[in-house]
Amino acid sequence: MMEKIVSLAKRRGFVFPGSDIYGGLANSWDYGPLGVELKNNLRDWWWKRFVQSRRDMVGLDAAILMNPKVWEASGHVSSFNDAMVDCKKCKARHRADHLIENALPDQKVEGKSPEELSKIIETHKIACPNCGAKGEFTKARKFNLLFQTSIGSVEGDKSTVYLRGEIAQAMFVNFKNVLDTTRIRLPFGIASVGKAFRNEITPGNFIFRTLEFDLMEFEYFIEEKDWQKWFEFWLAEQQNWLSEIGFSKDNLRVREHDKEELSHYSDRTADIEYQTPMGWKEMFGLAYRTDFDLKNHSKHSGVDLEYMDPESGKKFTPHVIEPTFGLTRLMLMTMLEFYHEEGEGKDKRVVLKLHPKLAPYKVAVFPLLKNKPELVKKAQEIFDDLSTEFATAWDDRGNVGKRYYAQDEIGTPYCITVDFESLEDGRVTVRDRDTTKQERVDIKNLKDYLRKKLS
Repeated sequence: MMEKIVSLAKRRGFVFPGSDIYGGLANSWDYGPLGVELKNNLRDWWWKRFVQSRRDMVGLDAAILMNPKVWEASGHVSSFNDAMVDCKKCKARHRADHLIENALPDQKVEGKSPEELSKIIETHKIACPNCGAKGEFTKARKFNLLFQTSIGSVEGDKSTVYLRGEIAQAMFVNFKNVLDTTRIRLPFGIASVGKAFRNEITPGNFIFRTLEFDLMEFEYFIEEKDWQKWFEFWLAEQQNWLSEIGFSKDNLRVREHDKEELSHYSDRTADIEYQTPMGWKEMFGLAYRTDFDLKNHSKHSGVDLEYMDPESGKKFTPHVIEPTFGLTRLMLMTMLEFYHEEGEGKDKRVVLKLHPKLAPYKVAVFPLLKNKPELVKKAQEIFDDLSTEFATAWDDRGNVGKRYYAQDEIGTPYCITVDFESLEDGRVTVRDRDTTKQERVDIKNLKDYLRKKLS
């Protein structure tokens, strides 16, 4: 299944290998004309649903580079590590937990120390995926995931900075700025969408785990006594959104983290996992970060990050619930969920049954024949009119049947064909992607027709 998604993604312009003409760069990907539309549609729906439609949420777009003291205070410099091993034969480097998971799917690795991971690898004589050598790995050792770079124009006078490993810290650092510039009161959230970077070895699973990726998340600030209520609320809201998108409950599950696998900042974490061809994989995360971040930033910066209740005058450090939505992997799982094959042989068609909100194009317009100027002119007029309101595709290649199949494959909900009858009666043929049913619609009513259908 994954091979089909990868093929479709490149063939139709959803995702390309990064730096492709130079042989690529491992675990980097570029999003093509359709991919950027799908990703943006997911992002915009999320922003509308979780930020703009709520009175208790505000947004933030923060810099990728931050003062390195931020990452020291957050614990990332000391605690943001994975255990790595090197093959003594071929020198390939692997994440120890991924190496074990791939060789021993039933073996639990979360929360285990490098020493424990090394013992599992040695006991089971796990082979190197690169060269096949068994039992030829170095001892597992910690490897920090933060990407380092430097700023400064003079060699020798440069300062080390980090590409952000998560987007949460800017929301904590700007907590006081948000309080000072808005009238928002607890409970409230600060939301952000953006790139994060992790210098990790990944097992080559397409865009599921990459060196740079897009996150959508918010920090929801609350009183400590209310944390369980809000944890359950946001866990339900994450699942509700997946239901609205159209995900089957059969392909989703909630997994609670054991105590030994909790991050250094978390007292409770749950993942919403999706059943991929690679097994159950994390889709969304939800963490109760307590007051860890605000207290640490307050301590290290010397700036008071407490909240004062305007009614009681009580001052305290808010606790935080953090729902995290991986945009990049959500795009992959959306393609997996809504990929369908129907029919057989020459009648076989691939259909990406995306929710209309997510479809890169909402409608496609065809002239029946591209060598008939009168048909092309009328189709062009319809295209120009519809494209002011809907993302509209134009296609005049090959026969209409092949055009339908091409639009099915990229998820376009409706196709409009202008034929010779259209010139006489002012009506066009509209075809539905999912049912393949066709109906004649007056050109003057097309916009209203599509509005109703797409809503």
